[in-house]
Amino acid sequence: MPIRLRKFIGMIALVVLVIVYAFVAMVIAQLKLPDAPRWAQMLYYVVVGLAWVFPAGAIIAWMQKPIAPKN
Repeated sequence: MPIRLRKFIGMIALVVLVIVYAFVAMVIAQLKLPDAPRWAQMLYYVVVGLAWVFPAGAIIAWMQKPIAPKN
């Protein structure tokens, strides 16, 4: 796959990931956290706020993967 196409697909995947992830995190927070103590809400938002980095990093690593040489 050409690098430009891989980067384009990766960019689309990152945008979709961030939108879907934010929506799911928001829905879970609204359903589960309204009555939770303040420290639990803070812990949730810290963990969820940083957890998206791992799948995004995998997408970025895939985008940067060098093209395999053809023999």
